[in-house]
Amino acid sequence: MGTLTVRENLNFSAALRLPKSVKEQEKTERVNQVIKELGLSRVADSKVGTQFTRGVSGGERKRTSIGMELITDPAILFLDEPTTGLDASTANAVLLLLKRMSKQGKTIIFSIHQPRYSIFRLFDSLTLLAAGRVLYHGPAQQAIQYFQSIGYQCEPFNNPADFFLDVINGDSTAVAMSKADETYTVFPEESTEERSEYDKTLAEQLAEKYSNSAYCQETKAHLESISSGNKKKTEGLFREITYANSFLHQLNCVSRRTFKNLIRSPQASIAQVLITALLGLIVGAIFFGLEDDSTGIQNRMGVMFFLTTNQCFSSVSAIELFVVEKKIFIHEYISGYYRTSAYFIAKLMADLIPIRTLPSIIFTCIVYFMLGLKPTAEAFFIMMFSLMMVSYTATSMALAIAAGQSVVSVANLLMTVAFVFMILFSGLLVNLTSVLPWLSWLKYLSIPRYGMTALQINEFTGLNFCGSNSTDLGSDNRYRQAGLLICTGEEYLANQGIDPSPWGLWQNHVALACMTLIFLTIAYLKLRFMKKFS
Repeated sequence: MGTLTVRENLNFSAALRLPKSVKEQEKTERVNQVIKELGLSRVADSKVGTQFTRGVSGGERKRTSIGMELITDPAILFLDEPTTGLDASTANAVLLLLKRMSKQGKTIIFSIHQPRYSIFRLFDSLTLLAAGRVLYHGPAQQAIQYFQSIGYQCEPFNNPADFFLDVINGDSTAVAMSKADETYTVFPEESTEERSEYDKTLAEQLAEKYSNSAYCQETKAHLESISSGNKKKTEGLFREITYANSFLHQLNCVSRRTFKNLIRSPQASIAQVLITALLGLIVGAIFFGLEDDSTGIQNRMGVMFFLTTNQCFSSVSAIELFVVEKKIFIHEYISGYYRTSAYFIAKLMADLIPIRTLPSIIFTCIVYFMLGLKPTAEAFFIMMFSLMMVSYTATSMALAIAAGQSVVSVANLLMTVAFVFMILFSGLLVNLTSVLPWLSWLKYLSIPRYGMTALQINEFTGLNFCGSNSTDLGSDNRYRQAGLLICTGEEYLANQGIDPSPWGLWQNHVALACMTLIFLTIAYLKLRFMKKFS
């Protein structure tokens, strides 16, 4: 819901949950009708808001959520605690709205905790549960009479809802048993374990009394008459999700909503672009004007190491992409708004294109010319493409780790640990040709290594660090290996175990692309098979 207005949220529900056979004019009329029924006309064009941004009031937000379900004009409406977080007056207004809807022929089922009396008297049917057992199900206004029949007397002026909770919990001094053969007493000095055992026994006894009551027998008879003995595939029927529109239509609607939220809350994107530009200027100033000498090799490697490492760690922000909206995704998926694939692709488009691609372009444009790297258009665009691929792969890895998670910190820790080990095998901190064979295979899992290798081949190929005289570096033994003096970029790459051929360059991009596809597949499968039904 976020930064969308009340009307836009209702339009989103109408676009996805009403079939395409319904004309746009009819959908608009349906949205306007729901807005009028829910009394949202005054705030129809106001933003719903989030926990961080101010929007409509809590009651108006609840009514908007209800309105999104009413778009399809359902015969049965399920609500989970529609009054939670609302003040007494607003909660009463929401329940009065539900009461009016029930009088129009709709069946409304909802859970609620400790309702005030003005709300309780609106109930038609009441179900009380404890320890997984049904303690009462029947007419709400006859519940007090039922509890009186089994020995519990409600005090005058006591809220019936509070009285029922007192009976179930067994902790009210107002509850008195009238039957001589049964006495329930709560001792303050009881231990937690004893009290827990007592509550369990009390709940079982109350459930047994209800199972022997006329209300229970009447309910069972009614259920049997409805089912008519056909109980096959009941669970599968309730969990079968149907869609009113095609995949492409769902993708279009979800993408538009995602981009609207991104445009209306650009703080994170703008901050990342500004930080990227600032880092680019700092790096450009530190390594300004690289020379083709011994220091040029070290500085070039330092720049490439920083660029690939920064691309990896900046992708950690993608962890929140699916975690923050997990509850919304589960609710909308179960309600039949869209397929998992449509949601997944829409979120990728909104994250990869503006948040991962743009910083890579900015970094390359700033750093490349300040450093004076190889002055060819081909080398410039290869560097830009390499940084993009590193960012895409690292982002995909973040999504694969975070998808389905509920806690951001856990995914963040896993990402950080993984990147630290990847950096060790990136090619700067250790010469990969000297790593022990039983550990060397880890380099194939290093995202920064593929990025650095591509950048090294792109930059070092064709460079000469000795000038016209091969003895210019005679006093510098830093790049002497096995008695050989390194003068060309190809010699340096060979010393690092890097193939400078065209395939040696592009195989790194192919590897990154394969890793991206694997990580995205894992992320999608985790979303697809995530537990959505409780």
